Amino acid sequence: MKDIHQRDFSINHSIDIFERIGLYESLLEGRPSSFTDYHDTKEKIFKLKEIINVLPKGLSLAHMDAVPDNFLFIGDEIRLIDWEYAAMHDPHVDIAMFALHSMYGREQAEKLIGFYFTEGCPYEIRVKIYCYIATCGLLCSNWCEYKSLYGAEFGVYSLMQYEYAKEYFEIVVYS
Repeated sequence: MKDIHQRDFSINHSIDIFERIGLYESLLEGRPSSFTDYHDTKEKIFKLKEIINVLPKGLSLAHMDAVPDNFLFIGDEIRLIDWEYAAMHDPHVDIAMFALHSMYGREQAEKLIGFYFTEGCPYEIRVKIYCYIATCGLLCSNWCEYKSLYGAEFGVYSLMQYEYAKEYFEIVVYS
């Protein structure tokens, strides 16, 4: 991922995570979320936008769906597949997505950040990644709820994404 982030790739598409949260919510066509505290959680997550907007950001091609299954190991090479959600974005969102999709606990997420930032991760960037974990957790849980309208069931995965939203909001606000 880092190699891709450091290249000068560019596409004519970007994604606003907060708008995408609203999109998936609107596709529910008025059906309430299965999470009884959804509106409170969403309100908290949207407060993170203010924090994200003041933290340093880069802009590069981001995969936006850094699921471990999308990394293929072929001999000595690693190939990243399934670019359906790729967009120009802050590349650190891919770190958050990888941690979410891997269902990493905080200790594992910290190791992932350490692998990406071999020279050390500045505090502000770490906070931003935590904000992305929270916002992308809500995004993924909304995506799961939308897909469930068409028979897809994600079970514990959907719940864990929602819990990431709540847990990492608390980490950002109270650390």
